[in-house]
Amino acid sequence: MVKLTMIARVTDGLPLAEGLDDGRDVKDSEFYKQQVKALFKNLSRGQNEPSRMSVETGPFVFHYIIEGRVCYLTMCDRAYPKKLAFQYLEDLKNEFERVNGTQIETAARPYAFIKFDTFIQKTKKLYQDTRTQRNIAKLNDELYEVHQIMTRNVQEVLGVGEKLDQVSQMSSRLTSESRVYADKARDLNRQALIRKYAPIAIVLGVVFLLFWVKTKLW
Repeated sequence: MVKLTMIARVTDGLPLAEGLDDGRDVKDSEFYKQQVKALFKNLSRGQNEPSRMSVETGPFVFHYIIEGRVCYLTMCDRAYPKKLAFQYLEDLKNEFERVNGTQIETAARPYAFIKFDTFIQKTKKLYQDTRTQRNIAKLNDELYEVHQIMTRNVQEVLGVGEKLDQVSQMSSRLTSESRVYADKARDLNRQALIRKYAPIAIVLGVVFLLFWVKTKLW
């Protein structure tokens, strides 16, 4: 069964729409929603992930498609047919582009298209029962095949993002440390110059002072 549906903008990971009753029958639903948001964040980094992919997580599978600037994602039971999951996403994509296509780029707040939930709920009901004549026909439809769609593990996918975070943190740390070292180097150079020229300055100062006193006395 379809358990969770979320739509986000790929360029920055901004969530655009979600099934409002998603996750009510799923234990630890917030945990899986956090994984979805992490996936969106990874995609926003431009990691060149396939435009269609399945990601296994516990007893469920995330299926997503990317079209243009938008990622359409659903979480289903592992036993739910992959073909139906992707056709469900295709239906969402077609309607979302038709209704909201011109506003996707300008959306500035999370869940700007939350009213799209009405279509999500209506479409999800059509795909819930795999035994209906409609869904059996879709499963037998040879025009839409999913055999080439890659399946990966969520730890593998999110691990890429974690490594990128580590690299970013290391880079920031090195930049900070290089600034500290540069400041210390400037201080050492300043102290070396003071030690080198201070005696000369003192001698010149004494000579100037004696010359001034002499001119005053004479």
